[in-house]
Amino acid sequence: MTDAEKTKKLRKDVAPFAKSEVNRSIMQMVNTILPLLAIWGLGYYVLQFSVWYTVACSVIASGFVVRTFIIFHDCTHGSFFKNKKANDYVGFITGVLTSFPYEKWKREHTIHHASSSNLDKRGIGDIDMLTVDEYLEKSKLGRLGYRLYRNPLVMFGLGPLFMVLILNRFNRSDAKKKERINTHLTNVTLIALCGTLIYFVGWQAFLLVQGVTLFIAGSLGIWLFYIQHTYEDSYFEYDDEWDYVKAAVEGSSYYKLPKILQWATGNIGFHHVHHLAPRVPNYNLEAAHESIPPLQNATTITLSTSLESIRYKLYDPDRKKFVSFKEVEALIALRDKNSSKKAA
Repeated sequence: MTDAEKTKKLRKDVAPFAKSEVNRSIMQMVNTILPLLAIWGLGYYVLQFSVWYTVACSVIASGFVVRTFIIFHDCTHGSFFKNKKANDYVGFITGVLTSFPYEKWKREHTIHHASSSNLDKRGIGDIDMLTVDEYLEKSKLGRLGYRLYRNPLVMFGLGPLFMVLILNRFNRSDAKKKERINTHLTNVTLIALCGTLIYFVGWQAFLLVQGVTLFIAGSLGIWLFYIQHTYEDSYFEYDDEWDYVKAAVEGSSYYKLPKILQWATGNIGFHHVHHLAPRVPNYNLEAAHESIPPLQNATTITLSTSLESIRYKLYDPDRKKFVSFKEVEALIALRDKNSSKKAA
């Protein structure tokens, strides 16, 4: 069987799973959004007894925010409901709950899917990544800036703040009218809701509940996105060699999580399935993975092995693998040493 035939068969095999079921979608909203609102309310109530009770509620709520985001994410793909308006309405609501503008993220994420693992089409909807040569071509200041950006404290610490307070609040310069209006409406709705909460409970309580929840959820979200595309032998190619199916199955990992975490993250660990067929709703991803043998060949990452990916900072197209700064610095030292010998 040729590669083209394998690709055609793989897409045919996954097609039956790309069907939403209204009852399952509604049930997912009920067991996700209602508990989230209840936990937030409980967080404010128990503050009178102990700040740590509130923090505990916020930590738990962050898991439900991640799960709410997965609903939002499915709506942007048009996979949560068959009806477009239903996806748009639920997408807007879950976008407000997670602080994401629906139309803006929908467009940028669509671009991410169309260009994931394509070295010639980076920059929209993904985490910035340089190749080894691009890094070596930068000035010392440029390298420092990139190293800071890829530092875990910056990416997972400052990253959520930048995303919620800045990135999600403004449109790109090429955004169309519908997208701009949606972003402005999301911002106004958030200001109204946050202002009302602060008026009734105070800014300190607001930060302990909403602030802590969104910060933790944001860190988890960035981590999930990072780990599902950043592992040693992840697939990346330049445009003339890039292949959509290979980018999906080889450039996206299967993040094997404990069942409770798999539930909280809305099965997004089956990221290879999602990239192959974005119209598969989150509750069908596992079934697709288990039913289609070729999908089970995707790179599997666990909680423990995923921590190794923190050291991967640059992609080496020649060796087709991620490398660390330490490996590249050794290459720089060797290059400088050889240059010195030639000069002598």
